[in-house]
Amino acid sequence: MSSSQPYHASSPFSPGKSRSRRSRFTYKHLAQLELSSTACPLRVIAHIDLDAFYAQCEMVRLGVPEDQPLAVQQWQGLIAINYPARKYGLNRHVTITEAQKACPEIIMQHVATWREGDSKWQYHDDAFKNIATHKVSLDPYRLQSRRILALIKRTLPEAPLQRVEKASVDEVFVDLSAQVHQILLDRYPQLKLPAPYDDPTENLPAPPTTALDWNADALVDLDEKETEEDAPDWDDVAMLIGSEIVRDLRAKVREELKYTCSAGVARNKMLAKLGSGHKKPNQQTIVRNRATTHFLSGFKFTKIRNLGGKLGEEVVSMFNTDEVKDLLEVPIEQLKKLGDDTGSWLYQIIRGEDNSEVNSRTQIKSMLSAKSFRPSINSFDLGVKWLRIFVADIFSRLVEEGVLENKRRPRTINLHHRQGAQTRSKQAPIPQGRTIDEGVLFDLAKNLLAQVVVDGRAWPCGNLSLSVGGFEDGVTGNRGIGGFLVWGDEAKTLHNSAARGSDDVSSEATNNERPEKRRRVDDGRINDFFNRQETSYGTGDEADDIDDIPSAQKPDELGNEHSDEVSGLPQDPSYEHNTTTTNHEALPFSSSGGGAEANSNEKENTQPTLERFFCSRCQKSLLKEQEGEHEDWHFARDLQKQDEAPTIATSRPPSRPPSSTKPKPTKSKGRPLNVVAKEKGQSQLAFGK
Repeated sequence: MSSSQPYHASSPFSPGKSRSRRSRFTYKHLAQLELSSTACPLRVIAHIDLDAFYAQCEMVRLGVPEDQPLAVQQWQGLIAINYPARKYGLNRHVTITEAQKACPEIIMQHVATWREGDSKWQYHDDAFKNIATHKVSLDPYRLQSRRILALIKRTLPEAPLQRVEKASVDEVFVDLSAQVHQILLDRYPQLKLPAPYDDPTENLPAPPTTALDWNADALVDLDEKETEEDAPDWDDVAMLIGSEIVRDLRAKVREELKYTCSAGVARNKMLAKLGSGHKKPNQQTIVRNRATTHFLSGFKFTKIRNLGGKLGEEVVSMFNTDEVKDLLEVPIEQLKKLGDDTGSWLYQIIRGEDNSEVNSRTQIKSMLSAKSFRPSINSFDLGVKWLRIFVADIFSRLVEEGVLENKRRPRTINLHHRQGAQTRSKQAPIPQGRTIDEGVLFDLAKNLLAQVVVDGRAWPCGNLSLSVGGFEDGVTGNRGIGGFLVWGDEAKTLHNSAARGSDDVSSEATNNERPEKRRRVDDGRINDFFNRQETSYGTGDEADDIDDIPSAQKPDELGNEHSDEVSGLPQDPSYEHNTTTTNHEALPFSSSGGGAEANSNEKENTQPTLERFFCSRCQKSLLKEQEGEHEDWHFARDLQKQDEAPTIATSRPPSRPPSSTKPKPTKSKGRPLNVVAKEKGQSQLAFGK
């Protein structure tokens, strides 16, 4: 057991052999480890990968021995093969017949399926014969995945020490940095001491141990310039602690849930993921910092994330190699031919540098249920039957997500439809004011499919899928109406208090002279507008009379309240207002206080009669103040008669009787117009000539 005494003397003037050996890591690096910084060289990341997960789920469910060969079947193909069956040379690309021939004792277990009318997925013995009427369900594997993830989270310390990212249904990343930092300080108290001169760039004291016990872990060999005889540094110690944590996690999953998993432990996510697949099944691989170059040299860079697709193909084509060791010799200037950012990233990633963060978001973002039809379906009714299955599938997963308890709920529902080479999508919001159930989702999905059919060319349909997304946390803490009511003795107390307060107010009012009530004049009530004979232009008063406008001209249908704005015709600005006034004068006005007579008296007191004039040309009674403007309007109409050019007119004023002349189509440019024949007295003004 080492003593912490040599590390109390941190001054450079202090004698002692310990000053001759220091770590290459600093106090700043130790502080970064506590914060789980992606730039920390002491960082510890683990990747845990379940072994042949789908096959393991079926083995655990069926209770078969661990050495029993088993494959998971989906229709006529294989989607998972356990490790005992792989010893016979089987893989997912072989047919069922070939697998049974190579391994006669193998168990072929078909995945669970949904069948029309089922309220839950089930295992059907004849599912592989009914591809046209059944739909695959992977829910059994999702359920087991959640159980395993929950166990891992329970085993690890609480946040902020815990950082877990669910990468897929059978793998998780764990950032162990903060937990490792805590254990380091407990095991090596000298690390708790302040930095010399309070300078965080000072090097840490060297670890007191010269040998580390990796407890039969798969340890990657060191780089060429490194040897096992070299004394370990703090990055090795941190990696050892991380391996202990992961080993305990794997043992816990094995003991409680009967699943085996492999793991990789390294300084970043990329190396950890490659490490978990290095030795399988049921093993863990440690990639120390000093072994990174040697470890990556044995890989094809197309195995690295983001290099397995088009980018990887482009790199292979440009440099005629897919090996990391060959690409290490390419200078960064040549790599930047792929682009400055891409070349720099590639240069770093093949050298084991990856600063991506472990994201603790493990909540579901969306849920999808889909079916490829063989043969295609050809009717709306068949589509609706499949939608019912999709809805049941999605709703069962929503229940597990806590939608019934309003923990989380989706905001949108989406339908994707493929007919030939054409794919169409429809989306609708999910009502937020009510509990989500199968009926709500089914009605929404059915409406979306109907929209696709209305668009045309919906059949035959080769693929149909339904999804929900936009998940958000449900509102909590709401109270029903009963929560705002007061009952029993408390209600009586409040009632008596209110009664005493009312008596006090009444007595005070009795002692004072009651002021005389006076009617408010021009209080801006809506009823006042129905009694006034004057109108003001541009105030929107005509909107109150919207029901008097013919339906073809209502704003909610035209999208523009003033439909005459798109025409070149002059419009009498007082025409509609006076029509409105005439209609309003005939409207009876009643109030709770006095009836028509009282209202008439109020009108006489507050609204004096305005002087009017009568236009002999249009037979209308108008306000005197509108006379000049009205005459200008007639003058503009007279000018139109002098122009013989064709007239393009828009909708007529509300009170004008419809013309018997049928609309005559006219070519127009730029925007659609309502085209009618020129009426008597109408012509086009030659503005701008």
